[in-house]
Amino acid sequence: MSFDAAQLREAFTRFFVERGHVALPAAGLIPHDPSVLFTIAGMVQFKPYFTGEQTPPVPRATTVQPSFRMVDIDIIGTTARHATFFEMLGNFSFGDYFKETAIPLAWEFVTGVLGLDPARLWITVHESDTDAGGIWHDSVGVPAERIQKMGEDNFWKMGDTGPCGPSSEIYYDRGPEFGAEGGPAHGGEDRYVEIWNLVFMQYERHTDGTLTELPRKNIDTGAGLERIAMLTEGVANVFETSLVAPILEVAASRTGIVPGTSESGDVALRILADHARAMTMLISDGVFPTNDGRGYVLRRVIRRAVLRAVQAGVTSLITPELCAAVIDVLGGAYPKLVRDRSLVETVVTHEEEAFRRTLRAGTTLFEEALAAGGAITGDVAFRLHDTYGFPIDLTTEMASAAGAAVDREGFESQMDAQRARARGSARTTGGDGGLAEAARAVLEEFGPSEFVGYQLEAAEARVLAVHHREGGADFVNEDGESLPQGSVLVDVFLDRTPFYAEGGGQVGDTGRISGATGVFRVLDTRVATEGLSRHTGYFESGSLEPGAEVYAEIDSARRQAIRRNHTATHLLHAALRKVLGEHVQQQGSLVAPDRLRFDFSHFSALTRDELEEITALVNAEVLADEPVRNYETSRAAAEESGAMAFFGDKYGEIVRVVEAGGASVELCGGTHVGATGMIGPIRIVSEASIGANTRRIEATTGARSLAEIQRVEHLLEEIAETLRTTTAELPEAVARLLERQGSLEDELRRLRGAKVRDEAAELGASAVDGVVVARRDGIDPAALRELALAVREQPGVEAVGMIGAPEQNKVALVVATIPGAGLDARPIAGEVARLVGGGGGGSPELATAGGRDTAGIDGALERLGVLLRKG
Repeated sequence: MSFDAAQLREAFTRFFVERGHVALPAAGLIPHDPSVLFTIAGMVQFKPYFTGEQTPPVPRATTVQPSFRMVDIDIIGTTARHATFFEMLGNFSFGDYFKETAIPLAWEFVTGVLGLDPARLWITVHESDTDAGGIWHDSVGVPAERIQKMGEDNFWKMGDTGPCGPSSEIYYDRGPEFGAEGGPAHGGEDRYVEIWNLVFMQYERHTDGTLTELPRKNIDTGAGLERIAMLTEGVANVFETSLVAPILEVAASRTGIVPGTSESGDVALRILADHARAMTMLISDGVFPTNDGRGYVLRRVIRRAVLRAVQAGVTSLITPELCAAVIDVLGGAYPKLVRDRSLVETVVTHEEEAFRRTLRAGTTLFEEALAAGGAITGDVAFRLHDTYGFPIDLTTEMASAAGAAVDREGFESQMDAQRARARGSARTTGGDGGLAEAARAVLEEFGPSEFVGYQLEAAEARVLAVHHREGGADFVNEDGESLPQGSVLVDVFLDRTPFYAEGGGQVGDTGRISGATGVFRVLDTRVATEGLSRHTGYFESGSLEPGAEVYAEIDSARRQAIRRNHTATHLLHAALRKVLGEHVQQQGSLVAPDRLRFDFSHFSALTRDELEEITALVNAEVLADEPVRNYETSRAAAEESGAMAFFGDKYGEIVRVVEAGGASVELCGGTHVGATGMIGPIRIVSEASIGANTRRIEATTGARSLAEIQRVEHLLEEIAETLRTTTAELPEAVARLLERQGSLEDELRRLRGAKVRDEAAELGASAVDGVVVARRDGIDPAALRELALAVREQPGVEAVGMIGAPEQNKVALVVATIPGAGLDARPIAGEVARLVGGGGGGSPELATAGGRDTAGIDGALERLGVLLRKG
């Protein structure tokens, strides 16, 4: 049976929904789990359910999950089946069913729905798992000789400890032309393709390595959409499927590489197509190219693709076209891609332009080095990194493609020497990469900076280093404050600081650093490296040199607003858990001066009553005006007292505990008010979903809430004045107004009905051979339909055709016939609609259509009469 990608997604989801699973939305590629950079499988969003941290909202689930993995990036394009971005079809059981159900379900879908030949399917099981092997053989009927036992490859674990269990896989034998026989254990990898993986999560692994049975056994399965599409579409590799082929065609057109003419050319095209899919999906999900973390991964993907294009002789931008092709292919399944088209194009254009400039300069040095010695020395690798921005892994990759080696030890030696030079000079100049190295050098020489901002809003300090950045003209901080025209973006390091560095959701402080020789405006404060803050901004006047004594002062009013919002998030978290349940866990937050944002785990939208109860609880804590205590203790003692950890914070053995009245006890490094009453009114502005089982609340506090309350009061007063009543009597006044409106609408409908009946009678009397054909402009399609039906009810009328222009550039058409008249309204409406540039449909007795060509109405009306009278 042939399935395209859309049909596969739909068939898989329908199959498992019909068998008691709930179809849940896919998670984004950026997971809430901080232990992984990306969503690498369908199970990532369900990890809290598998570990027992949260209660699953449903016992069975199914998803189509976009996933991204870097583990295979070096072999992309060299095999028929590997990809960095892919979609996983998954079904999951959270303690509901186990092997005896999961195995037959997988087999039924693969053979019954997809129609794959059972004689070509092979099974692998873990060597210890006799249960799975027995089910495959005894219940499903797979011959024993096609069930192979495997070792560690068929045992899944979440980590060194925790839930784990054996797995079983379904492989498809593509035939001898794709490799040696011997099954998955011994045959060719391109011949035996894994299409389904079933993980049987049945054990808990302890620190001593022992395994004990889990009280609730779980099922986690995954089937690769691209690999299955390769089989159902009957193509040789995933790059020829409908999911990838259109993108590869664009790559071939732009590079001039003809697919199938050379292995190196095919690999280049596959890398371009694969990486285009990855970069498009990552950008749409909120990843942007940077020098670390997720952003660095995206940057590497884009650069790998651009490098292949450049090597193929492409001199103009290629990534925007490739990403446009991705959106055309995947936009139906992921509508957000269509909405983000401009964003994706802008990001890849900027990144490719910058990298091409780097390549032009650096490639010359690289090629000269190859020509001179056939290898890349540590000195050259360092110059490529330091001067041209080539990451060492990119240099290694280019050298490998040319059959050359890179002296990694020499490179690291040069990097160490640069760090030493940075330590010898407190003032540095360079890009972001130089900033990181400068920060490390400052930390090594002077040690950690001291944060005094819990007690002070201003403090005397000493400048340790000043770092001038290249670029940065487009820098904008959280408050929308930007770099003045002509200013240079600068980072200042101090030995002690009252400025809070962004962390735990709280934005960094702003303010000023003043000295005898200059004044520095701080636009943002962040952690440069663990233990050291950087103050980013520009010089309003003069300059500051390393060693200068300065006065550092934060924007006090802004800090006070941030404090209110931060303590409010703690109260909100406690209220959510009290109203919704203990399953609520913080998934992220933003604490800014003008608002707070709180993301939390929950499986449904909050009702109006729930939101009102939560609002009442947090404001009751505000009115109680209880102290907010901050103290340090051991992490063990804090956890024993019930303190909860906030999302994104890192904790050592000594932690800071924040107790907000009697409602909340949290581990938190942020700044807070002295008492809950200082928060002022807390007002929830919005509540919405941001992903599977994850909700987001946005709220305001203090003056911002009061201003919004005042705005609403003024609005109500204006409405009351318009309605000539008081705000207290507005509900009754609006009810009276609606009642009057309802009466007027009833009267209007009565009058319109009478008019329609009169007009219908008049048109019915004009029927010729039982047929009425008329044009009526200026009435909407619904009214035109109502009139046609009324005419059809007139004595002697067998068929009615009505057409008109309800508004400019729009045409409406109705064809109505009586049963037994021998006329089918659908083809008649369809033919006439084409004359006005449109189409439609309906039933044999009633069909409607629309169009855009009002100039064709008269001709369409004439044709309508001919068709109805012809019978």
